[in-house]
Amino acid sequence: MNSTDKKQSERIVIVPSLLSADFAYLERDIKKVEEAGCRDLHLDVMDGHFVPNITIGPVVAKAIRRVSRSFLTAHLMIEDPERYIGAFKESGMDQIIIHQEIEADFVEVLAAIKKAGMAAGVSIRPQTPVKTIVPGVELLDSILIMSVEPGFGGQEYIPGSEAKVADARQLLERHGRVIPIGVDGGINIKTAPIVARAGATRLIAGSAVFKGDVPRNIASLRESALHAVSGR
Repeated sequence: MNSTDKKQSERIVIVPSLLSADFAYLERDIKKVEEAGCRDLHLDVMDGHFVPNITIGPVVAKAIRRVSRSFLTAHLMIEDPERYIGAFKESGMDQIIIHQEIEADFVEVLAAIKKAGMAAGVSIRPQTPVKTIVPGVELLDSILIMSVEPGFGGQEYIPGSEAKVADARQLLERHGRVIPIGVDGGINIKTAPIVARAGATRLIAGSAVFKGDVPRNIASLRESALHAVSGR
């Protein structure tokens, strides 16, 4: 393993997506992933307009914060995310990720998130080129590549999504930025190595974490990603 690979392997984290947890036993499932070593949790917020599904909002996010000390990211797949920055700040979120494809100026929304005292990230759909995020690159604390069409959990990874991870990595290198690159959608022990090899460091996983033996699932995901990087 060369020095670059070693640095990446030290940054790779498995980020459970709570959309796949059992909401009747949400606190229990949060404790399971935290006891398995995860300190970074992903909350999918959907409004039925920007994407065709409806999930949670600030009230549930606030309840999650009450039972967790982990780093909490709210991924806002909603129209007009700028209207809800204050509410998610109040709910205790550490980071808000918005989409480049929103109607508002995403750079201005990123700036508002930062002004509110939270980390700011941007996500792009499978058909959106990485170059579209360039105007906001200096404000970013993370990039999230969607490897499925956002809206529903349990979808299969879109082959070739790793190319966008590599594009994002190159973009950051050109701008002298060192921030996490996440991938969300169809992440499992088969696809985790693919995106890790391309440069992803935050692997958001839902079904692959919560379906079955949670600690074993997390360990397997982490091992598969690290092995890919060390063998690259």
